[in-house]
Amino acid sequence: MGGALAFIIGALLAGVISAIVTYLYLDRGAKSRVRMSQDEAQRIVAEAEEQKRASAIEAKDQAMRLRAELDRELGQRRKEVDRIERRIEQKEETIDRKTQSIEAREQNLRRQEQNIERSREKWEVERGRQQEELDRERNRHIEELERVAGLTADEAKIELVAEVEAEARSLAARRVHEIEQEIHEEADRRSRKILATAIQRIATDYVAESTVSVVPLPSDDMKGRIIGREGRNIRALEQATGVDLIVDDTPEVIMISAYDPLRRELARRVLTRLLQDGRIHPTRIEEVVNKAQIELDQTIREEGDAVAYEANVVGLHPDLIKLLGRLKYRTSYGQNVLAHSLEVSVIAGALASELGADVNVCKTAGLLHDIGKAVDHEVEGPHALIGADIAKRLGRSAKIVHAIAAHHGEEEPLTVEAFIVATADAISGARPGARREMVETYTKRLEALEGVANSFDGVEKSFAIQAGREIRILVSPNRIDDLAATQLAHDVVKKIEETLEYPGQIKVTVIRETRSVDYAR
Repeated sequence: MGGALAFIIGALLAGVISAIVTYLYLDRGAKSRVRMSQDEAQRIVAEAEEQKRASAIEAKDQAMRLRAELDRELGQRRKEVDRIERRIEQKEETIDRKTQSIEAREQNLRRQEQNIERSREKWEVERGRQQEELDRERNRHIEELERVAGLTADEAKIELVAEVEAEARSLAARRVHEIEQEIHEEADRRSRKILATAIQRIATDYVAESTVSVVPLPSDDMKGRIIGREGRNIRALEQATGVDLIVDDTPEVIMISAYDPLRRELARRVLTRLLQDGRIHPTRIEEVVNKAQIELDQTIREEGDAVAYEANVVGLHPDLIKLLGRLKYRTSYGQNVLAHSLEVSVIAGALASELGADVNVCKTAGLLHDIGKAVDHEVEGPHALIGADIAKRLGRSAKIVHAIAAHHGEEEPLTVEAFIVATADAISGARPGARREMVETYTKRLEALEGVANSFDGVEKSFAIQAGREIRILVSPNRIDDLAATQLAHDVVKKIEETLEYPGQIKVTVIRETRSVDYAR
């Protein structure tokens, strides 16, 4: 019992001692960690203090640098301000000097003006006195001259003016006659120069008139829609139709420019349809161009068929019919080529029936004589030879081909039909009113031309000939002599230029005929 108790007490003591040892060990480790933490904290604080001191030093250095730079900049600004102030002071001094100089000049000018005014007053008084003396002396001389001549001053003036005028007119007419003789000697050279100048001046306007179509717009706002964003609509339209669209400041108008009349017509139709529809974008433009091309081809065929039927020319190849239809959109000197071709066919048929020639050949060749103009912008060469080649390839007879080729002299006319077609072409193009003016306008212009000539004294009759390009005036030989006839021609020309409007130029010919009549008994 005692041994067991001793064992238990020994065990308890061992446990207590073990616990005390463990506690003492743990307490010593904790204190060691605390000391390490305190050391680390002190180190961190020391480093922070060191960084704080370094940052403060760096901030002071930066502040010193900034202050030095600011001082330099302020110094430069002060120098610039000082320089500007000196310049301003110099300019003020200069302005003061100029002001003083101007004031001195103004005073000098005022003194001079006063002197001039006093001198002018004295001169006016002196001039008035001298003028009175001159007037008295002049009147005395006029009275003496009137007494010696037996005429008053007004009568002498009228007589002198009449004599001087008659002499001047005679000299002028003689000089004009001499100048005209000199001009006639070099007429050929001058006419070539005049023609070249006229062609040069007129060519641009004629090309513009023949190559531009105008499309009206409902409003100027449509111009922006036609152009589109960044120009995409107008580029798509130009690429699809092969024309140039001209959008300028002209209100509510857009112009289509192209040498090919079919392209212009196609673009006109497309643009008109787009304006009516209101949907304008590249895809829609492509659709409308395709539809308008089909409609234009159909219209061309219909026009060709209609004119062939009206001319009573049958058996034409479909390609010839199509080329005929294309002439509807071609002009020559302002005359529609398709209408001109139909007229030539009718005239040629009538001439052939009167002369006993082949009517069918003449009518067919007359209808097709300008067929080459349908493609002359695509094929090089005269349109007569181009048309003859087309007619030959499409099965026309040799007589028809020859008449087409010879109607402008590219080939020598060898048949009656060729002469008839050339004559019919000349008649259609040269008849009054065929090109650029109606018959009524033509007739009124001729009547006005003859009226101007008949308004002069000594004119017996006048005749406007050469479609109004020349007027011949018959004068009375008893009232108009040769020199007066020359003067009359120039007076008529001057009045025509002042009162009439006419194309080209008008030749005025004055004819003075002296007839001596006697009778043998």
